Amino acid sequence: MLPARLPQMPEVWRLESKPHKFCPGCGHGIVLKCLGEAVGELRLADRTVFACDIGCSLLAWDFFNLDTVQTHHGRTLPVLAGLKRVRPELVVVAYMGDGGAYAIGAQHLVASAGRDDPVTVIVVNNTVYAMTGGQMAPTTLPEEKTETSPYGRRVEESGPSLRGPELVASIASPGAYVARGSVARVRQLKDFIKKGLRAQVEGGHLAFIEALSTCPTNWRTNARETWRFLEEKMHKHFPLGEYSPAQTAREEGAGAQPARKS
Repeated sequence: MLPARLPQMPEVWRLESKPHKFCPGCGHGIVLKCLGEAVGELRLADRTVFACDIGCSLLAWDFFNLDTVQTHHGRTLPVLAGLKRVRPELVVVAYMGDGGAYAIGAQHLVASAGRDDPVTVIVVNNTVYAMTGGQMAPTTLPEEKTETSPYGRRVEESGPSLRGPELVASIASPGAYVARGSVARVRQLKDFIKKGLRAQVEGGHLAFIEALSTCPTNWRTNARETWRFLEEKMHKHFPLGEYSPAQTAREEGAGAQPARKS
């Protein structure tokens, strides 16, 4: 028997594609619900174009009743940057995983941040290449065990985990919006996404929001262990909050470090 009152879903929710295709316990559904609610509350649905990348993020290709495009390996960003140049009235959202954004697609992220492309970028960070079996990713934590780091990531061999918002804030325009949220802090994450959409619509700037997320399938964790890994390890290694682009670094060429605002 269905419950007397179903949970309210975003206006842009595509009902025929639900239940969604993500694994049980995956955080993508939470991030996408935050995005859907933000688009609806800001009344942007009639001019929003949603674009998803390769990897697990591609499973969002039919998630919304929005014009949607799917690309590969970080090309989501240049595709949307080009679309925005020819159709500046559109609101464009690039939805990517940490593998697409920070590995093979990193060049596109760096170029877009440097150009201050008016695109809202959402990157879901679950510390692994999830769709291909849980290999080590740029965001894998030190000592974290994955399919390709069975004894744990060794920083002296593989380097430290890449921190996306800190990277983008160090090269972005002073008008850009940069933040890191988490599926464990839903209200804050949704607020960050709304600010990111406003940065594009009202300011004409790049917005970059990283969302820390869960992957119990590849982490091989139960519900309690999954939440503990997210809140105790990921939140500690990847601080939540908003980041101020380093204006002096952009103007002087290098040297200044981005500051976390909250």
